[in-house]
Amino acid sequence: MIIELRCDTERPRAWIADAIQSLQVIGHTARLRWVKPIATTPRSIDWLFAAEKWMLHGGRRCGADLVDPDTLAASPPDVAPDIVVDFTDAAAGKSSARYLRPLFNGEAGERAALTAILAGDMPVIELRDETSGRVIDRGHPSSEVAVGIGGALDSVMARAVTLLKANLNDVPRPPLHLLPSTRRRDIGFAWRFVLCGLVKHALRLVYRWFCYTPHWHIGWRFTADAGVWQTHDLTGTAWHRLRQRPHRFAADPFAITWQGRTFVFFEELDHSVGKGIISAIEFNEQGPVGEIRTVLEEPWHLSYPFLMEDGGELWMIPECSTTDEVILYRCRRFPDLWERHATLLSGVELADATITRHQGRYYLFGVTREGSGGYSDTLSIYYADRLTGPWQPHAQNPVMVDRATARPAGQMVERDGRLWRPVQDCSRGYGAALTLAEVTELTPTRFAQVTHTYIAPSPDWPGRKLHTLNRCGSLEVIDGARIQPKLFSYLFKS
Repeated sequence: MIIELRCDTERPRAWIADAIQSLQVIGHTARLRWVKPIATTPRSIDWLFAAEKWMLHGGRRCGADLVDPDTLAASPPDVAPDIVVDFTDAAAGKSSARYLRPLFNGEAGERAALTAILAGDMPVIELRDETSGRVIDRGHPSSEVAVGIGGALDSVMARAVTLLKANLNDVPRPPLHLLPSTRRRDIGFAWRFVLCGLVKHALRLVYRWFCYTPHWHIGWRFTADAGVWQTHDLTGTAWHRLRQRPHRFAADPFAITWQGRTFVFFEELDHSVGKGIISAIEFNEQGPVGEIRTVLEEPWHLSYPFLMEDGGELWMIPECSTTDEVILYRCRRFPDLWERHATLLSGVELADATITRHQGRYYLFGVTREGSGGYSDTLSIYYADRLTGPWQPHAQNPVMVDRATARPAGQMVERDGRLWRPVQDCSRGYGAALTLAEVTELTPTRFAQVTHTYIAPSPDWPGRKLHTLNRCGSLEVIDGARIQPKLFSYLFKS
């Protein structure tokens, strides 16, 4: 397929090169056509991007960087394109090709993206078919890596390309009910936006000097009812905080009973090392017993130890997205001896792999990341007839781009014949709250979900964040973030 990208002739940015490469990797011919937009971006914005690059990004490459246009030479239109994708606000004109245009909070062009970002949030991205005038897809990117206005523009454009790639075939897209904001700020506000960003960056550095960040902790309780799934909040039986080893945080708890013993597995990160391992602690009818023990460590970072029983054996899929693999481990001795058994997926950066069995198939949910986009907004699904695979991508992948309803937050559950998944709501930052979503359609070619409940930290579970929910029998576990001064961790066991 020949795809023609139409971009601002005065703004040859690095994200354009990333977009061309991303399309070529999946087998398309991507070519470039320079177009003069109606609303231009003032040159002063590029000065601000350059200042941010050195003060916020340490000189690292950013998609907002201006690059030598010769490296992005426009291809001659020797063959008519199959699809035109116009990233400007210029008039569409006549074209025999399918004509798509990304919108940012309802308006087109780089200036529209920037004025939406300046209003204080990432814009909703829409993909409009210029022939019919119909919006065919929407997405709302997350902002974890969107440092400064240049970083935000980079993440937004990366996710616009994600939506484009998801719409290159004729597969209908899952419904996503997102409404673009109407908030915008004049482009002249940019210098104040950057100044505020620099001040916030300095304050974060001071905070990190005195406090561990992030610092997660685990909550647990025994409850006779259905707990959070019934109350849709954190009320009820009081929560207890799991005691942690010094200088470490604990997150992503998964509880399981196996061979007559109950353990809670979780990510444990030593702040002095900065790399996660999988640890576990035993529970009896009163609570945790014994000491925390390390059960799995690799040269790479591990987290989110998803557990499931299958074929009479116990399996674990810890997140190891930095390896671009999804790895399945088999339990050789419970709870502390695990062997690598199979690589389920390779060449994909997938986080928080969560598997459910549904109508005779296995479905693997996870958030995928490519390029400079966020890591909590893009949900992809894979399916297989057996746990060990082979795993095939869902026809609608990625099935959604939505920071509020994409990232898994624990085991999927079936209640009253309906399939549910806890998800992270990252609208207010990574792992800020939970949402309970009902999966209303799940086949190898179709997916749909409806969100019902928003659960945030409260006096019942104080802290600034909440991003995992799991249950085993009457034992319910969650986690959250809190402020942890470094001095206190040396004086006391947290």
